[in-house]
Amino acid sequence: MYFEPRIPGNTGSAIRLAAVTGARLHLIEPLGFDLSEAKLKRAGLDYHDLAVMDVHPSFDAALDALPTSRVFAFTTRATTRYTDVEYRPDDILLFGPEPTGLPDDVLAHPRVTGPVTIPMLPGRRSLNLTNAASIAVYEAWRQRDFAAP
Repeated sequence: MYFEPRIPGNTGSAIRLAAVTGARLHLIEPLGFDLSEAKLKRAGLDYHDLAVMDVHPSFDAALDALPTSRVFAFTTRATTRYTDVEYRPDDILLFGPEPTGLPDDVLAHPRVTGPVTIPMLPGRRSLNLTNAASIAVYEAWRQRDFAAP
């Protein structure tokens, strides 16, 4: 789940990630681009028809659509590693916008199961959004022995 993504190329890459892993991509508005942008389409290549994607008008609307799912919020400010979680097939992996990450009110939302982090060397700001999502999606999928959705 991408909270208010701003860079079309990253979302295009996420569409491709969803297509090759069977993950469902959820985007939360407002988006920083139009879904018909060329950069989005170029990054997603010909995978748009193979990916399942939902666009939600707000974070609460997205959570309402997934009422039983746990929500793991990815942030550099967490202490729990993403590899310390036993993922379930309906878990939500939540990522914030590219330049800022998830805002405090989203991290404090009562539906957020917990914040998790992807380890990095000290002094580094963050990973690229879709690189981080790829790491997390593949770990969750690996735990399910790469089973089809």
